[in-house]
Amino acid sequence: MNIESYKIQLGQLPVLVRRRPIKNLHLAILPPDGLIRVSAPVHMSDEAIRMLLAMRIPWINKQRAKFQGQTRQAPRKYVSGESHYFWGQRYILEVVNDNKPMSVSLKGKKKIILQVPAKSTIKKRDEVMSEWYREELRQEADKLIKKWEPKIGVTVRQFGIKKMKTRWGTCNHKAGRVWLNLELAKKPVDFTEYVVVHELLHLIEKNHSERFVKLLSNYLPKWRSLKAELNRFILSHEEWRNI
Repeated sequence: MNIESYKIQLGQLPVLVRRRPIKNLHLAILPPDGLIRVSAPVHMSDEAIRMLLAMRIPWINKQRAKFQGQTRQAPRKYVSGESHYFWGQRYILEVVNDNKPMSVSLKGKKKIILQVPAKSTIKKRDEVMSEWYREELRQEADKLIKKWEPKIGVTVRQFGIKKMKTRWGTCNHKAGRVWLNLELAKKPVDFTEYVVVHELLHLIEKNHSERFVKLLSNYLPKWRSLKAELNRFILSHEEWRNI
């Protein structure tokens, strides 16, 4: 699919516009600096886009302020001594250089051991770490989904883990498919449970309707504090907007 992209101005703010074969305008505020991005129907005029965005200025400013007030970690270099997080706990990375199969493991409660060849690139080290995080999150998510499916009365036909720039989780309610953000493996497990419950509820209630909020409050009475705290965690260099 060819997607036309260009920028327009909303007052002093640049807006990235993507033209897509859709019916409605979709708005997102992107990290790290609060870039405004809209996906707009092919035939919607730029002036119509500006008018719709102008109506959302208070919300736009609020979301951009969140990003501008958050602390971000520097990009990872994957060298010994770096701090990395796993299930909300801080670990110190220890890189072991040898010719054994590349792997990641925990050493006690304070160290993550990354075993890679001495000449391995930052990209390769990132890939090895990401796959370890992915598998750990997959195992935990599998347990949580099995826990909540019978409680909510839904069936997840498929779930996966991937890097996402704008969501902690997403789902396709028709296909019964759920995706979780890889970054969740770095946060306390309570937040993974919150995102799992959130997405499973979308399998029966597509939108954030009054019914959806009521159901979420019934299953997770403290979901609002979980959501707020999740968005306060230290951001990585490619962190995501909260759901």
